[in-house]
Amino acid sequence: MSRDTVNSICKSFPGAEWSDPWGGGHDAWKVGGKMFACIGAVQDGVSVKTPSIEDAQLLIEMERAIKAPYFHRSWVRIDWDHIPEDELRDRLQTSYDLIFKSLTKKAQRAISGT
Repeated sequence: MSRDTVNSICKSFPGAEWSDPWGGGHDAWKVGGKMFACIGAVQDGVSVKTPSIEDAQLLIEMERAIKAPYFHRSWVRIDWDHIPEDELRDRLQTSYDLIFKSLTKKAQRAISGT
């Protein structure tokens, strides 16, 4: 898999927006102005939010991810060459859903069109 695969998955989520907030070739994906996925300029993986610090630690212990540098402990970095695409898609969806649910109801309605 690749950066293009991750970007394609992220682009498919309702209201998802791409930016390069730090310059230098980062891909930051946001919904409602809040980041749910980030690819570093030279990394071979994507950082995503997990439901909790404990979930992040479990993924790290299972060697499915590593701690995401510069992010809160509930974030992990997933090597996209180390896991199957369906698992990567699930991790991205979970991260998106967590961030989406943290938005105000008004913002959620505006994004979902309801």
